[in-house]
Amino acid sequence: MPGDGEIEVVPERLFGGLGVCALGLVMGLVIFAQLKNLPVHQAMKDISELIYETCKTYLFTQLKFIGYLWVFISAVMLAYYGWFIKFPVWKLGLILFFSLVGIAGSCFVAWFGIRVNTFANSRTAFASLEGKGYGVYSIPLRAGMSIGMLLISVELFLMLSIMLFVPDAAGPCFIGFAIGESLGASALRIAGGIFTKIADIGS
Repeated sequence: MPGDGEIEVVPERLFGGLGVCALGLVMGLVIFAQLKNLPVHQAMKDISELIYETCKTYLFTQLKFIGYLWVFISAVMLAYYGWFIKFPVWKLGLILFFSLVGIAGSCFVAWFGIRVNTFANSRTAFASLEGKGYGVYSIPLRAGMSIGMLLISVELFLMLSIMLFVPDAAGPCFIGFAIGESLGASALRIAGGIFTKIADIGS
């Protein structure tokens, strides 16, 4: 029985949570494929692909910037948790490793959002030529569902995996994951979201 303030971890429930996350990932990817296969005018498609390539270049540029920031933040983490908190070396290694996992998760979701948005905008513009409202609101809605499901599924999958496979070191893992995820999100999603708005104008 857990003591006061402790959380009881039930492996069966965690495995069930991983299954739900997997279903969310599948749903996001299925909607992604459906959007990609929707009819679109070739000129609109060319514009959206050009915008995607521009956004992808931006993404790679930001990755270099994040790498420099990670080196600086890693030094701060090592100094704080190693010198002041007195974490052992293996815990420091976990913090650094899962900070990279968090950054990778942010980068993947940012790329996915850029790709889905550039698909959806050109398809929405083409659907509007029919003069009917359904496609104009349903395609962006499905794009948002795809990105949202993939985002929450990836984040929860990683967090549940930490609790399930490294329960004795979950604290340091969550610290590193939260730092890396926040670093990636601040550098990628905000500006990345602004970049994809160009697709509206282009469409």
